[in-house]
Amino acid sequence: MRATILIIDDHQSVRTMVADYLAEQDYHVVTAADGEEGLVVAKRTKPDLILLDIMMPKLDGLGFLQAFRRDNTAPVIMLTARVEETDKVVGLELGADDYLTKPFGMKELLARVRAHLRRVKLANLGPSTEELIRVGDLSLNRVTREVLVGDQPANLTPSEFGLLEAMMAAPGRVFSREQLLELLQGNAYEGVERTIDVHIRNLRRKIEADPTHPHYIETVFGAGYRCRHRPT
Repeated sequence: MRATILIIDDHQSVRTMVADYLAEQDYHVVTAADGEEGLVVAKRTKPDLILLDIMMPKLDGLGFLQAFRRDNTAPVIMLTARVEETDKVVGLELGADDYLTKPFGMKELLARVRAHLRRVKLANLGPSTEELIRVGDLSLNRVTREVLVGDQPANLTPSEFGLLEAMMAAPGRVFSREQLLELLQGNAYEGVERTIDVHIRNLRRKIEADPTHPHYIETVFGAGYRCRHRPT
C-alpha cells in the first residue's frame, strides 16, 4: 500500500510542486491550505507523514501541531522559512520530528521523507530481538509501540520512541548527538545537534518523575546521552 503524505502549506505553488514530485515517487498525496483545513484532512485521511508549513493564516503550523499531537503520532516534518533556531525549537517541542528550511531541494526532501517512513515501517514490522524492553519501571513494547512508566502510558512521538528504543536496547552505551540525529534521519540528515537536545527534553518530560534529575536518560557531558540503568 502506498504511503499517504499530507502537505499543509498556504502557498499553492509549494503544495503543487511538492505534491507533483512526491506523486511521481508513487506516494499518495493530499493537501491543505492552512492548519484548520489540515486538521480536517488529517482526520479524514490518517496520513503516514505530514509536511507542515509554519507561517499560515487561520491556524499556523504550531497551532496545528498542538492540536494534532493530542492523539496522533505520525511523523511531522516542518517546512519553514524562518531561520531563527528558537522557532525550530518551539516546533520540535510541540512534537515535530524534523524540519527543512525553505528553500530546500526536492531530493533532500525525498530523502527525509523516506528516512522517516522507513523508520516507522521497520518498527511496525515487529521486533528483530526481544519484543519488550524493561528498565526499572519503564517498559517499551516494540510490537505495539507502547511505552509505560509503571502502569501509566507515555504518548511518545515517533522520534521520541526511536531515541528511547535505541538507548534502552543498549543500556550504558553513550550515544553522541550526531549518532542519534543520524538514527532519526538516516544518511540524509543535515539538522543541528540541538534537535536531539529538544527531543530528549520532551522525552524526559514524559517518562521522568523529575525531568531536572533524570532517572532513566542520563546526559554524559561532552559526549551525549545514555540509558543509565540496565534492563530488569
